[in-house]
Amino acid sequence: MASRGGQHHHERVTTATIILALVVVVALAFDFTNGFHDTGNAMAASIATGALKPKAAVSLSAILNFVGALLSVEVALTISNAVVNIQDSKGIPKPELMANGGQMLLLIVLGGLIGGIVWNLFTWLLGLPSSSSHALLGGLVGGTIGALGFAGVKWAGDGTKLDGVIGKVILPSLLSPVIAMIVAATATRLIYIVAKRIEDKFAEKRFKWGQVGAASLVSLAHGTNDGQKTMGVITLALVAAGTIDTKGVYVPLWVKLTAAGAIALGTYLGGWRIIHTMGKGLVDIEPRQGIAADASSATVILASSQLGFALSTTHVANGSIIGVGVGRKGASVRWAVAARMLVAWAITFPAAAVMGALMYWLGAAIGGAAGAIVDTIILCALAFYMWRRSRKHVVDHTNVTDEWHDGSKPEVATVHHDVIDPHHELDEIQPTNR
Repeated sequence: MASRGGQHHHERVTTATIILALVVVVALAFDFTNGFHDTGNAMAASIATGALKPKAAVSLSAILNFVGALLSVEVALTISNAVVNIQDSKGIPKPELMANGGQMLLLIVLGGLIGGIVWNLFTWLLGLPSSSSHALLGGLVGGTIGALGFAGVKWAGDGTKLDGVIGKVILPSLLSPVIAMIVAATATRLIYIVAKRIEDKFAEKRFKWGQVGAASLVSLAHGTNDGQKTMGVITLALVAAGTIDTKGVYVPLWVKLTAAGAIALGTYLGGWRIIHTMGKGLVDIEPRQGIAADASSATVILASSQLGFALSTTHVANGSIIGVGVGRKGASVRWAVAARMLVAWAITFPAAAVMGALMYWLGAAIGGAAGAIVDTIILCALAFYMWRRSRKHVVDHTNVTDEWHDGSKPEVATVHHDVIDPHHELDEIQPTNR
């Protein structure tokens, strides 16, 4: 009997270890997609204005994301607490989720991560900037609904602070772009007024240096905010599997380094499709607008962090770019591209949640390590498919600054066909006469 009990324990440990290993790998894969998906937040404007060469921009952003990710782990342990009830206030998982080596909790986390990755890759394929943080939180909510039902979701906080899905996802989605747009439009007006009194060549050079400084702050803040999320998810999985004792939960050094490395590597590879949309698809940015956009993004992100109100870096950065278009006299915005982005933002959370729930249900239905393996295989297949689709029209550092539509200005983009990038891989390719 003793040997049979020991065998069952060994099987349970082995199953939990396999699922844990898959969760860690998939979490780092999410961190990697987060890096290249969000590079444009910091560097799209600098690349568009020529303040930095494309490769130099992503290299600088990668270094700063790595440093930023190591700066703080203050909220890493309770990152999921904002939207789901699977941990207590100290980051320790609920006891009912810890049975069988924490397999239920591990599958929730795995499903959530897959939901986030699939959405990140899909929006990257379309060249649409969307919030990686909201995709991850959406995936975790979906996985939790799959396991515990809607009661497992924290829809609103307890009234003491902005919390839950409403406080952490819905309100930031609505407020982030609006606040950034107002700040950027105001900053643009002021900069153009001041610049009239300064010699053009002198001003342009100074504006570009200022833009690089502001973009660097955004990269640093992004690394700090988003690096912690992956560290928290991996640590949660380690606690669930019993690798870290619940009496003293901490973020191991190897988790900090691998998470920082993954987001930095993703950033270095550059989400060129999204950078192209942000830098060329919304507004034709001049250096003066560039510094206004990046300075506004940095100010809004850092101020909101200090106030404890987590705004989406993606929404802030895009709101700033639209704001500099609105703020410059005579300039215009390609509103059809902006509308397409807004649709993506609106469905980020629910789309990732649906995927997270489906992946949990599938993994739980198959059961054990086999369920987690099947989920991971599906993720790999979807990722490979989207990568293959992206190769039909490659966007990289060599063509990321190409004009959005044959060099046309935003003002003339007045009808639907004028605002679609003809090089977009999902647009219909017109036959050519040879």
